[in-house]
Amino acid sequence: MTQLDSEIDDLVAACHGDTRGVVGALIMVNRQLETELADLKAQLVAARAAEAPVAHAVLH
Repeated sequence: MTQLDSEIDDLVAACHGDTRGVVGALIMVNRQLETELADLKAQLVAARAAEAPVAHAVLH
């Protein structure tokens, strides 16, 4: 048995054998991780924008 097999068995056991419950739980966790990733990306973009020098056009 592989580590992945063992982890799958643990998840199914935690959901009392309800594989549909396992899938639902994994979808919820995935959504949360996607939201956290989007937030981190936004923070990174904002931090980079704050660090970037502002170029000013010189008009003559």
